[in-house]
Amino acid sequence: MMAQQIVKFNNGNTCPILGLGTWQSKPNEVIQAVKDAIDIGYRHLDCAPVYGNEPEVGAAVAAKIKEGVIKREDIFITSKLWNTNHQPDLVEPALKKTLNNLGLEYLDLYLMHTPMGFKPGDDPFPTDADGKSLNDDTDYVDTWHAMENLVKKGLVKNIGVSNFNYQQMERILSKCKIKPVTNQIECHPYLIEKKVCDFCNSKGVLITAYCPFAKPGLNVDEPVLLEDSTITVLATKCKKTPAQVVLRYQIQRGHIVIPKSVTKSRIQENFNIFDFELSSEDMDTINSMNCNKRVGLRAENFRFSHHKYFPYNTEF
Repeated sequence: MMAQQIVKFNNGNTCPILGLGTWQSKPNEVIQAVKDAIDIGYRHLDCAPVYGNEPEVGAAVAAKIKEGVIKREDIFITSKLWNTNHQPDLVEPALKKTLNNLGLEYLDLYLMHTPMGFKPGDDPFPTDADGKSLNDDTDYVDTWHAMENLVKKGLVKNIGVSNFNYQQMERILSKCKIKPVTNQIECHPYLIEKKVCDFCNSKGVLITAYCPFAKPGLNVDEPVLLEDSTITVLATKCKKTPAQVVLRYQIQRGHIVIPKSVTKSRIQENFNIFDFELSSEDMDTINSMNCNKRVGLRAENFRFSHHKYFPYNTEF
């Protein structure tokens, strides 16, 4: 089995650099995908309650522990605090619900899913009559302090953030007692996010890249990253697939990367990225593809871009 690469957080804890993403994985498909990933050698799973599949992820992990393939301490499991639970007194109950769904006693990493709070309640996306989000103005710094208590209680080993821009990162870092270990952001060759990555790196905060393939096929009329000639030419040169080149690019930037797939052959393909290297010229070529094309939280089509903490109304 090919050796996984490990990264070290600013607190000395470690994390496998490659993880299996579970966003948009249907509950009935994610069980087998997680089992396949663990058998292939993945030791890092990226989850979130808003994905609607945590019980199934947990069932797959439990099955592999029962089979003796892994022990709990062998696998790194991430989940996230959803926007409706930003009020400090809601943070611990939200985590405990996630732990219950996953069948775990602790998480390896807990992220604030976004800096934006929504109106608390059972609806994950509460909206008004115009379809705009019903917001809760809880300061994400207060939410962060509540997350710090989870570390002290031993319920989570590491905490971090997701979808935070540069100014928001700076503010958290100036007010935290426990430093975020990572900022999970959309990052791919069309959106290299150089400024926020450089800032986080300078502060010892690792980047976790989500949507590394720029979500192929999401928007029919837009270019597909894995079919881009710049990537396909490099893939031919490296005797690798376009997906492997794109993942390797993130690894060589020192980023944790969490590609999602429920197809066993692709889960395997995405794992086989530790036996080749892109040259510095190859890296420059991929960096030159940047066009600041965001496929996730886009201001122009998003129902909560009016939120006071929406991260992408500024340059980064």
